[in-house]
Amino acid sequence: MEARGQHPHWGPVKLRAWLQRTEPEIDWPAASTMGEILRRHGLAVPRKKRLKTPANRQPLQHAQGANRVWCADFKGWFRCADGSRCDPLTITDGYSRYLLRCQAAKHPDVWYTKPLFEATFREYGLPEYIRTDNGAPFASVGIGGLSELSVWWIKLGIRPDRIQPGKPAQNGRHERMHRTLKQETAQPPRRNLREQQNAFDLFRQEYNHQRPHQALQGRTPSECYQASLRPYPSRLREVVYPTEFDVRYVSEGGQMRWNGAKVFVGRALIGEPLGLEPTGDGVWKVWFSFYQLGVSHEVPLLIRPCPSSPPHADRKAQKPHAA
Repeated sequence: MEARGQHPHWGPVKLRAWLQRTEPEIDWPAASTMGEILRRHGLAVPRKKRLKTPANRQPLQHAQGANRVWCADFKGWFRCADGSRCDPLTITDGYSRYLLRCQAAKHPDVWYTKPLFEATFREYGLPEYIRTDNGAPFASVGIGGLSELSVWWIKLGIRPDRIQPGKPAQNGRHERMHRTLKQETAQPPRRNLREQQNAFDLFRQEYNHQRPHQALQGRTPSECYQASLRPYPSRLREVVYPTEFDVRYVSEGGQMRWNGAKVFVGRALIGEPLGLEPTGDGVWKVWFSFYQLGVSHEVPLLIRPCPSSPPHADRKAQKPHAA
């Protein structure tokens, strides 16, 4: 009961694992017995049953080890007691559940988000994948869904790993952490942003080093996480392609020239080289660095009709050919 007072949002399973770690000399009862004791003293509230989301059938990367997949999201903004807006950016390691960053940003855009990711990369190194939803600043309506932030990730050698739209369960581990974060730090919100950030920092310390996780067999995230062996580079490497690729640079308007026309590919790629790989039969693969953006049959849908076409000619764009 004293442990429940210290950690009011922990269930009997977590309480038992924590007590076994802190006072191993005591023969603690089963978690079910602890749950009954809590209920007897009015310290347990039955959890509402929720409908389970069907399993995702689209291939997502599996977090088979530390730094294989990081998960990132904005928890959802709220206002502190003084009326200031708080947008917490959270980043976790998908394998160990280690909370790498929980920091309030002034606004969820690339201007404020990129420095927070850079600080995290400098401290923990680089992951192989970063899983996010499809909202800004992680994605855009440009080709491949790339945003300025995800373009920067690719140039660092990190692959974006976006979930399907409207499928937050595909990032379920991270969403579950958000629920706990809200319970322990924002109900109610703190007086101002400084006190709210202090609450986030205390939560992160407890979450990583004290809170046992069932999925980790009762261990804490800090016992399962180690920093990446891929350090943050001092400068970005130049994007290069094999000699057989046709390389086109994206203009200031977010377009590239292809087959005598301008093709809009997105402002996130302005100034960047795209590689077009010939695969035969007039089919081309479109790449940005190692990240495939699409194939050539998608490109003609974006090409404007040629002004010199006869008035009654079929205006459907033709397949692109080699320049």
